[in-house]
Amino acid sequence: MNHRIAKKNNKNLVSVIICFLDAKKFLREAIESVFAQTYNNWELLLIDDGSTDGSSDIARRYAKKRPKKVTYLDHDNHKNLGLSPSRNLGIKKSKGEYIAFLDADDIWLPKKLKQQVAIMNAHPKAAMVYGPALFWFSWTNKPGDKKRDFLQTLRIKNEEYNTMLKPPVLLRKWVKHMKMEPGTTGLMARRKAVNRVGGFEESFPNMMEDQTFYFKLFAEERVLVTKHIWYLYRQHPNSICRLTEKQKYYTISLRFWKWVKKYLANKEIKDAEIQPMIDERIRKYRRLSAGLGRY
Repeated sequence: MNHRIAKKNNKNLVSVIICFLDAKKFLREAIESVFAQTYNNWELLLIDDGSTDGSSDIARRYAKKRPKKVTYLDHDNHKNLGLSPSRNLGIKKSKGEYIAFLDADDIWLPKKLKQQVAIMNAHPKAAMVYGPALFWFSWTNKPGDKKRDFLQTLRIKNEEYNTMLKPPVLLRKWVKHMKMEPGTTGLMARRKAVNRVGGFEESFPNMMEDQTFYFKLFAEERVLVTKHIWYLYRQHPNSICRLTEKQKYYTISLRFWKWVKKYLANKEIKDAEIQPMIDERIRKYRRLSAGLGRY
């Protein structure tokens, strides 16, 4: 192979990371959506977070069948450590210039990687690109669910799409709304940027783990937002978000907003618009976690 071509292919390698825990029902479909990509220069890392339902066997079979493309990993003694440690393990073991995450119960549309690589190559200073999720109820094939699919609304102005947004533009929007963050499955990030912000916060192993990651990128890096739809966000009753008790959610949210305030202080990031909103969030979740109010 021509050395220049090999170097270019290596530069544009995408590391795809799927973390899974007892995902036997959906894992194969998620993996197949990677193989269906129109962009072929990828590696797939399957991170097993202690599965016991047979999904480990599915992942191992893919790794055995396609060893040059697929790698199976788990924690020492097959422990369950959570999403943040699992994603960080995938990041550590991956080789690509770009990193993309796929939740084990979601699927990518075929042009996801090709279009995102093109965008990242065209904007070398962008740390991350993302687009809206299609909330996917119709996977059940039930007549009533087919009408429930809807497209996520991002709190982005028309003129802000397809431009690199510098801090604190997205940070302000995110703190204010908390409804415009990307889905982890829909983003692509530059490895150098992921390393700069320290990957995922392992003190938040399963809840708010994605929010801490977005927060750091929004606070410190340039991000590009598009209207492209790149993935189907499967809606089902066994997702982590749906299984979390309200009181637990309030407690973790309080800890999260305290972490946000401390993070900004440590980084000496000061913004007169953001700080009052953060303080209000802390007061709100302090009341809720103590059972002193309603959400």
